[in-house]
Formats: sequence, structure tokens, C-alpha cells
Amino acid sequence: QVQLVESGGGLVQPGGSLRLSCAASGNGFRINAMGWYRQAPGKQRELVAIITSGGTTNYADSVKGRFTVSRDNAKNTVYLQMNSLKPEDTAVYFCNADGTTTTLNRFDSWGQGTQVTVSS
Repeated sequence: QVQLVESGGGLVQPGGSLRLSCAASGNGFRINAMGWYRQAPGKQRELVAIITSGGTTNYADSVKGRFTVSRDNAKNTVYLQMNSLKPEDTAVYFCNADGTTTTLNRFDSWGQGTQVTVSS
């Protein structure tokens, strides 16, 4: 089983920046895509950004030009650099990773979520 642990959330003023991190741990796995999703109160969970093992990225239109997703494959860690934050970015941010184990079982794991609040 692959576990994901997020860090880096918090309270920031509009226009500020935050960097989220998510580290995967477990035995015998290979990660394909890693990404970030968010869920605001009363809304459905939505994709924020995703990055494949080869470095291909995809972003929600609402964050393009402001957020940057990156990963360190050696550390099984994905990052989300968030700049020019807006109040509407306030949400719980979840890390996600999918891939296969050495026994060729697929996995699709989620982190516990980290709160990001953008407010003056």
C-alpha cells in the first residue's frame, strides 16, 4: 500500500504564495502520475494540476500561470507552488498518486488533505 503525506498548507493573504509538498511511501511501487486536487466547502473535488512520470503537466484553467506542479521522482515527492493566491483558491488540497506495485497491482492513493486559506 502506498501512503501519501501532504504538508505546507496554511493561511495566506491574497496575492501571497504557498508551497505544498506530498511524499509517497511504501514498499515496492512505481508511480505514474501525481497530482493535486482541491475541494472547497459545498463544492465537488476538482483537479488543480497533474504531472506524469515523464514530466508532462496539466492545469485547471483557473490556476494556469499562477500555480506550478513539479516532482522529484527519486524522492517520490510532488510539489505545488502557488503564487498570486486568491480567496477563491481557499480549499482543502489533496494529493493523489497512481501507479503499480511490484506485484503488478494498480493503486490510486490519496493524502489526508491540507487546508489552504486565502484571506486578509
